[in-house]
Amino acid sequence: MPPLPKKRYPKARQGKRRSHLALKLGGLTRCPQCRTMRRPHHACPVCGHYKGRTAVEGPGPNLGE
Repeated sequence: MPPLPKKRYPKARQGKRRSHLALKLGGLTRCPQCRTMRRPHHACPVCGHYKGRTAVEGPGPNLGE
């Protein structure tokens, strides 16, 4: 027979133990080209610039119209 727990622990204790498992939003930085917030080490989703050059064709100033 497998071992069993000696007593039942409350759900609050289980929640306290798992409280650090939630995903955290990483820090955001400003795009030097268009000054919007973007994720670090990623191309800007608005203008498409990364490290001073156009990496991805962005939707432009009218945002995909």
